[in-house]
Amino acid sequence: MNIPLRPASELFGSITVPGDKSISHRALILNALAQGSAIIDGFTPNADCLSTIGCLQALGVEIEQNGNHVRLRSPGWSGLRSPINPLDCGNSGTSMRLLAGVAAGISGVTVLDGDRSLRTRPMNRVLEPLASMGALVSGRAQGTLAPISIRGASLQPFNGQINVPSAQVKSAILIAALAAGGVSRLEERVATRDHTEIMLAEMGVVIDRESMGDGHTIFIEPNLGLHPVDLTVSGDLSAAAYWLVAGSLAKNAEIQLPNVGINPTRSGVIEILENMGAKIVQRNFRIVKGESVSDLVVQSARLHGTKITGSLIPRSIDELPVIAVAASMANGITEIRDAEELRVKESDRIAAVAAMLRSFGASVDILQDGLRIFGNEKLQGAKIDSHGDHRVAMSAAIAALFANGESLLDDKDVVQVSYPLFWEDMASITGR
Repeated sequence: MNIPLRPASELFGSITVPGDKSISHRALILNALAQGSAIIDGFTPNADCLSTIGCLQALGVEIEQNGNHVRLRSPGWSGLRSPINPLDCGNSGTSMRLLAGVAAGISGVTVLDGDRSLRTRPMNRVLEPLASMGALVSGRAQGTLAPISIRGASLQPFNGQINVPSAQVKSAILIAALAAGGVSRLEERVATRDHTEIMLAEMGVVIDRESMGDGHTIFIEPNLGLHPVDLTVSGDLSAAAYWLVAGSLAKNAEIQLPNVGINPTRSGVIEILENMGAKIVQRNFRIVKGESVSDLVVQSARLHGTKITGSLIPRSIDELPVIAVAASMANGITEIRDAEELRVKESDRIAAVAAMLRSFGASVDILQDGLRIFGNEKLQGAKIDSHGDHRVAMSAAIAALFANGESLLDDKDVVQVSYPLFWEDMASITGR
């Protein structure tokens, strides 16, 4: 369904963003490996996380979900059963890749499938390391695409480098390593989000990290006796990023964002925006179950171009589309490099973001590994193709707030994938 988008020069209010999507997935999956019950509050009931719930229920986990509240009861590793039918991961790459790690450690064959978009996303990056541990794996297109099939086996420890800087791949290996026959050793050249490591440590797993340049060497001991953990999920920084950009670009704005997770492996968007001149204040910092949390306040600012590369990329990969919107209205040129991973998301986000910005009249060069954005331009109202990508759609909605004239987005409902209340939250700060 199309939705008209109108400009707004003043943005004021407080937005409680949805619970962190990455942590919500992991709270479900890791508690499913522990015998007993757990309560998850602040859960985000978006389409991706609901896919994870459906898959876990098919594996034999009892889950009751009521809005942001989840009660989970699991038989633990030994009680998980190989499902009769393929697990439907919907649009969720996190579901498919992390559950691949689970499937490697349970008996029988597990088939994981998803929607048309998920079937185009690379799965060999997770199947190959699981095969090196002893799991029997296969997939469409010579084992590169879903549907994928995994037969659990007696696993050997993993000992090697993670070739793709991906928290999903790392997490799949860490999960499978819990069922391995000894200590696993993982090398990641560039640090990626570490929610899995934090939560596993909370659940009693012995896991250590040693710094290695921009990344880590991770050691994890096998553990089939995890204990369940109750937790309250902090707000999703990826969701907060839209309002951090909107508040920075508006002529007159102050937006408060309470209880947002600012895990250092995720907070690249804050660092990038501050490098561009944004005014972001962090208040009431605290640590909750190993995760860094703060209340954020953003005010209007004059932004300038910057270069985004190297270790900043995995720390801001999901926020780069809306950062590109900020760059289109900043003074000067912004370059995003080392971001080839954007090409294998829900869409080719390099191409999709460039097309979206160009529809508003911005000047953008497409690079093999990123974008060059020429800022300080006045955007014009546009007809926007979301390419079926929730992050492109929401980024376009932020750009439309500052365009001259009305814009029209092709699909308002695509935001259900990660941020079901996006439109309501936008209305709360625009006053309409």
